[in-house]
Amino acid sequence: MRIARVEAADDFEGWRDAARVLAAANVPADHVVWQVGDAATDLFATDTSGEANYAAPFTVPRPFVALARSVVCHRDPERFALLYAFLRRLRAQPALIEDRADPLLHRLEAMAKEVRRDIHKMRAFLRFREVAEGAERRFVAWFEPDNHIVRANAGFFVDRFASMRWSILTPELSLHWDGVALLEGPGAQRTDAPLGDPIEAMWQTYYGSIFNPARVKIGAMLKEMPRKYWKNMPETALVPSLIASAQARESAMVTASRENLGANVAGSWEALREEAMGCTRCPLYKDATQTVFGEGPLDAKLMFVGEQPGDQEDQAGKPFIGPSGRVFDEALEKAGVDRARVYVTNAVKHFKYEQRGKRRIHSKPNAGEIKACRWWYAQERELIRPVVTVALGATAARQMLGKAVTISGTRGEAHRLEDGSEGWVTIHPSFLLRIQDKSDADAESARFIEDLKRVKARVQALS
Repeated sequence: MRIARVEAADDFEGWRDAARVLAAANVPADHVVWQVGDAATDLFATDTSGEANYAAPFTVPRPFVALARSVVCHRDPERFALLYAFLRRLRAQPALIEDRADPLLHRLEAMAKEVRRDIHKMRAFLRFREVAEGAERRFVAWFEPDNHIVRANAGFFVDRFASMRWSILTPELSLHWDGVALLEGPGAQRTDAPLGDPIEAMWQTYYGSIFNPARVKIGAMLKEMPRKYWKNMPETALVPSLIASAQARESAMVTASRENLGANVAGSWEALREEAMGCTRCPLYKDATQTVFGEGPLDAKLMFVGEQPGDQEDQAGKPFIGPSGRVFDEALEKAGVDRARVYVTNAVKHFKYEQRGKRRIHSKPNAGEIKACRWWYAQERELIRPVVTVALGATAARQMLGKAVTISGTRGEAHRLEDGSEGWVTIHPSFLLRIQDKSDADAESARFIEDLKRVKARVQALS
């Protein structure tokens, strides 16, 4: 047996270096004991940490590197061994990374998904509280992650709260930001963090204003906001009274959230977008350049939903900037709708295509791919809360209405959506580009513009 050491529980670089040496020496996975720091391990194993650790680099599929970075942050003590076992197989069978039926790959992907979810929870549920520290303001937060994600999340909090002096305390380690440098410290206890501060009322106002009684189901609530985080979050104390007075509060919550809490909505949207960048809910991510998330003001009263990104959108990471986007912009202008005041997104966030020579030809998303993206679409709607949503094309209509429909059967009428807002269906701008006859194209374009004018009038009437 051989001992392979990594410096910390989330030490991806250390695992990669050790795994490279072991794989080059063709050491079987069951002959390696992985040790974190100075933790006790097999007394009869040979410690190889002092041996030469150079091995010629070799290539692996890029998705495996991303997968390994996430899995290393998981709490499972077998994670390093499992990754090494898969790496050995992957060197002999590079296509194995595509085999979703492989039990080991399935287990690793499930672990990576847990880590991504934990990262999102930390961004969503961590709360800073002000503490007295001389004349300067300092903020402290307590968090108990399920996995080793604190270092992986550090950059997010540095970027998001760059002008604050803050500390994040966790049982495993602590992070301290002074506005210039990020320092690490030992783990802490819950009692080391403050219980409240002068801005507690702001958080309660925020949560009260965005509270949606339609989502208060025990199973759903525990999934979205697990009870283990409640004690850290001042707003959760409001839940019983909010449920009891849900009907009375329903009409007031949207107005309050928009008038007073734009910064908090922006932070939630940024965190959601950041998480979507790593989405692997369906296979489309493997060939697409990147996730193309929605774009527009977060207080938009009008939301447009397209089908999926095109070739140009996939490369730029922005929705509706290609040929269809230009047709869309022209139609909006003629209808008197300011694109800068609307939120634009897609039913599916990754570009699906067929490669034909050097060209990437659009391919229509299937039902599974649409369903896989429904979570992102629903979260965008929860944050934006548009008065009117317009589905551009059948794919977008299916996402918006939750079922397959035809344009001819749904166009020109208002549809009541689950959250009580209004939905409309019209053609996708790309349809106009496919019409060969000019007179037919002009007629369809005029009809599309009329649809947009009608939508504009509905927004004004409902606002």
